[in-house]
Amino acid sequence: MNDKPLIVENIEKSFGGVRALRGVSLQLEPGQIYGLIGPDGAGKTTLMRIIVTLLKADAGSVWFLGRNAARDITFVRRNIGYMPQRFSLYPDLTVEENLRFFGDLFGVQPQVQAERLQKLYRFSRLGPFKKRMADALSGGMKQKLALSCMLIHEPAVMIMDEPTYGVDPVSRAELWDILKELAADGKTILVSTAYMDEALLCDHVALIFKGKVLASGRPQALIRSMKQPLYLIKTQNAHGLYHALQKLFAKNDFNLFGEGVHLFDRQNLGMDHIRRKLKENHFPFDLIKPIEPNIEDIFLNLIHQHGDGE
Repeated sequence: MNDKPLIVENIEKSFGGVRALRGVSLQLEPGQIYGLIGPDGAGKTTLMRIIVTLLKADAGSVWFLGRNAARDITFVRRNIGYMPQRFSLYPDLTVEENLRFFGDLFGVQPQVQAERLQKLYRFSRLGPFKKRMADALSGGMKQKLALSCMLIHEPAVMIMDEPTYGVDPVSRAELWDILKELAADGKTILVSTAYMDEALLCDHVALIFKGKVLASGRPQALIRSMKQPLYLIKTQNAHGLYHALQKLFAKNDFNLFGEGVHLFDRQNLGMDHIRRKLKENHFPFDLIKPIEPNIEDIFLNLIHQHGDGE
């Protein structure tokens, strides 16, 4: 097996009669931000817990820097960084005490710790708050502290489970700036998110739904792969329009977006035909126009193509 930072091969996992992961495969390159994109319940956390050796797969394998993760758990845990979704640091310790605790846990020597602390304070901007209790930090600052604690031993690969969940927009942007900086320094990052707009911030993404990877690739390449025409139909009654379209054009796909509906024209009916049908059926609408798809359009279209994921 080669020494790529992380290779996931055909991972299967079930809980009772529920298949949580269905033959999931990923391959990460050095210095890459790889996004695992999907809704709650898609299997993102389960996959990450398997990768970091906290959960055993039913089938398949994980290779970390050329080593089989299941057979070399100690090596994986010493060289990987894991940031779970739930804040898991010590609330009754200060920022500095949390960082030093994790430094000691990973055997980082005191002199090296001191140097790394200063570096982490600079890029996380936590320096002015190093004596503040972790529990007193804002949501965004807590995530920066969790990220810093994950980095204290300078792991080769970072596994981050929805790090921007519940974080304000400014802190989200700051966290992504930090991830970009880390990737530029050669860190390999696997990050999960349910926010579709964050897919465009990744170098490579896998779109996962009900435990199955529906598609993977560079975000813009996935967007360009959509060949069917896509139309925006705006109306004052988006829900009514959605149901009307389902009756009129049953073989096409429709998704609610803000004040309108996105229609994937699978049958190549054309915009004029769709406009005429809506008028013939006396359904009011403000406009219909062709638009470029976004990553959410691609994801929803793939879900329609694959049914319910079975």
